This record gives sequence, structure tokens and C-alpha cells, in this order.
Amino acid sequence: MAKNPAGRPARAPRRTSGLSRDLIIRTAIGILDEGGESALTIRALTIRLSTGYGALYHHVADRNDLLTGATDEIITGVLSGTATETDTEPRAALRALALGLFDAVEAHPWVGRELSREPWRPALLDFYEAVGRLLDALAVPDDALFDAAGTFMSFVLGAGAQSAANASHLAATTTDRDTFLGATAGRWTDLDPSKYPFVRATVTRLRAHDDREQFLAGVDIFLRGVAGDA
Repeated sequence: MAKNPAGRPARAPRRTSGLSRDLIIRTAIGILDEGGESALTIRALTIRLSTGYGALYHHVADRNDLLTGATDEIITGVLSGTATETDTEPRAALRALALGLFDAVEAHPWVGRELSREPWRPALLDFYEAVGRLLDALAVPDDALFDAAGTFMSFVLGAGAQSAANASHLAATTTDRDTFLGATAGRWTDLDPSKYPFVRATVTRLRAHDDREQFLAGVDIFLRGVAGDA
């Protein structure tokens, strides 16, 4: 580390432009994407932004505030990037919302874990509101709207959390997805066919399945049911 004339370590140059909460949150998202939740610390942010603790705490309360703000920013991005207006076909809009959140969690696995830790954050309420409006536009009966919206949210958030957990597991074991699925399929093949006939029958599909396509298939099953399709 470079030293000043007095022999003390030189300080990193301080930011001369103004900080904002938006800049801090976007920087936090970058750190989270690079290193996961453990990489996000107040110190890491001060270094990345070339600022001091006092300036940072003027805009954010603590690390939990950072995680909440970063997660809300990702969810808000999903909503703003998805057409949910009343003149949009509601089934297509619901499908796009679900896929948008799934893709966001896949791109930012920490979001899935944060949604499990604190599900009903402000941005997710906006997501829930959009789902409710679209289900209403799909002519779901009033007495079924609450249950339908809850089921949809549970499926989407549950799939997102599972996707994040899978990504964390694979990252921790340094095993790629194809190898993991191949090993699992091998274990399933060795199961007793009289006890697990269905599980054994799905081995081929397990090896080749795509998580995103399977998620969309689940969304479509829900939409067909809730819309009363034959």
C-alpha cells in the first residue's frame, strides 16, 4: 500500500460527486451479483464507492436496508419490464410476470433467498397487486380471487427460491447441472421398480429437462385451471 510522507498508509481518494440511495443500491446489487450475500458489507460499499461510513449511513440504515432495497430494485425492474395494463391479454401478462421473476432470480440467486427471508416487502406487494388485477381481468370469480392469487404467488416464489437453492448447492459443490442430474438419474434408475414405478419412469425426462420450460409448464397448468379451460 502506498504511504504518505509521514509514513502512514495513504487513504483511498474520496468521492467528489454526490452519493444517492439509487447509486448505493445499484452498487450493492453489483457486489451481491459478484460475491453473494456474504460479500455485501458496509465496508465493501465504502471502498467501492470511495466514501465514508457517515456519508453512506445518510442514505441507508444498515445492511438489511441494503438487502431490502436491492431486492426491491430487482422486483421493480421485473414489473416495469412486463406489460400488465388492462388492455394486455391477462393470461399472457401473468405468464410474463411469472417468467420475469423466475429469470430475475436465476440471474440474481440472492434475490430468491431474500424473498424467502422477507417475502412481503413493498415491491412484492406491487407484484401481488398486479397479479390480482390480472386474475380479475381473467374473469376469476370474486370468491376465488384471494386463493388464486395466493396460489400463483406461492408457486412463483417457491420455484424461485428452489432455483436459488439449487444454484447455491451446485456452486458449493463445484458440480455442473448436467453432472448433478446425471448422478441423480443414476440413483433413481437403481430404485425398486415395484415401489417407485413413477420415479423410475421419469428418469429420461429428468436428465434432459429444462428448469425454465418446466416452470412455464407449471404456470400454464395453473392458468388453464383457474380460467376453467376444458
